[in-house]
Amino acid sequence: MFYIPASFPTIARTFLLLNLMIAGIFCLTGCGTVTDLVTTNVPDYHKGKASIVIRLRDQQACLYKAKNLIAVSRISTGREGHNTPVGHFKVILKDEHHHSSVYGYYANESGQPVKENIDIRKDPKPPYSHFVGASMPFFLEFSPGYGLHQGYLPGFPASHGCVRMPYWKARQFYETAKVGTPVTVAP
Repeated sequence: MFYIPASFPTIARTFLLLNLMIAGIFCLTGCGTVTDLVTTNVPDYHKGKASIVIRLRDQQACLYKAKNLIAVSRISTGREGHNTPVGHFKVILKDEHHHSSVYGYYANESGQPVKENIDIRKDPKPPYSHFVGASMPFFLEFSPGYGLHQGYLPGFPASHGCVRMPYWKARQFYETAKVGTPVTVAP
């Protein structure tokens, strides 16, 4: 329970409560901005087939239905040396609870991380440990080993080649796209 002293002026109490409510909404929804909160929860009235356009230069992904723009998302794509592939693709796999088979961490028998941020192809496994793949919720694979999914957004390209998105946007793209949905990745 949160307590606001009675000595606070009424206007200050109201302002504080309003800010706490807004902060609570962002925490509960997973939206990072008011725009994310509003545009993610707008009903979709457009009919037709979906398509996805990813703009690497702008760090932006757009979701269309029958050429109508229905969602725009901030993204984080592949960093230098781990570039996101450019071209025309199609969604080849949908997995709501996907885990990486390459990147993650080694954990001990009780599940505690022993070595983090590992590449299973390069980092040797410590004794008595096992690999735990990085969580990639709402995964839409568009090229083998590359996909859109929920993930951390530092504001610049930082992934191993996948397209990271905020939780609610990843969920919206995931729920709209089907296997076979066209995905264009532009420079």
